Amino acid sequence: MNSNVLMPNHSAEKLIRLIEEHQPDVVVTLESDIWWQQALEKIHSSYPYRVNRPLDNLYGMHLYSKYALEDVQLVDLVEEGVPSIHCYLLLQDKLKIKCHFLHPAPPSPTENKLATPRDRELLLIAKQVQGRLGPTIVTGDLNDVAWSPTTRAFRQISGLQDPRIGRGMYNTFHAKYAFLRWPLDHIFHSEHFHLVQLQRLPSIDSDHFPLMSELAFHQVN
Repeated sequence: MNSNVLMPNHSAEKLIRLIEEHQPDVVVTLESDIWWQQALEKIHSSYPYRVNRPLDNLYGMHLYSKYALEDVQLVDLVEEGVPSIHCYLLLQDKLKIKCHFLHPAPPSPTENKLATPRDRELLLIAKQVQGRLGPTIVTGDLNDVAWSPTTRAFRQISGLQDPRIGRGMYNTFHAKYAFLRWPLDHIFHSEHFHLVQLQRLPSIDSDHFPLMSELAFHQVN
């Protein structure tokens, strides 16, 4: 489950109820500050493996996992104060999945006037993933639509699959405006997975809907 919570939003109970209902193996929160970190302590018993980076600049990030994490890297790839999480997710059968959790800064009149930092981060990850033989997942609020030149270049360079293709847009932003919505929250995966289901979940009073993805692993010859 991937959820941009909208930092000033304090409807943590709505997100917790969705987590309790769907029981995802991994939960990623974006824009989560120290308030959200403390509010989500209620799920700690179900998610013993965690990575915390609370920030009050709209780029905080938290990772909650039922599976052990290995080689965790919490880094600001392009801009200071804009973190990303990179790690291996260790499944019960010793299978290791490389995961990249991202939230690059969008182009904005008050932030980045150009999309360059966002594009640099996405393409940097694409080049890291390129040619990798093991199972890989990239997910997060990428602040970019699925049909943009950058996202198309990301898919082409990385070789990852977009499970929405042929299934719908799953527009996650803006949650408060039904006639003005875009697919900003993404998940991409290597050929080691097939999609079981993809759901846009109900509002938690954020400007983004949570996105729930269920993937099934299969061995690649």
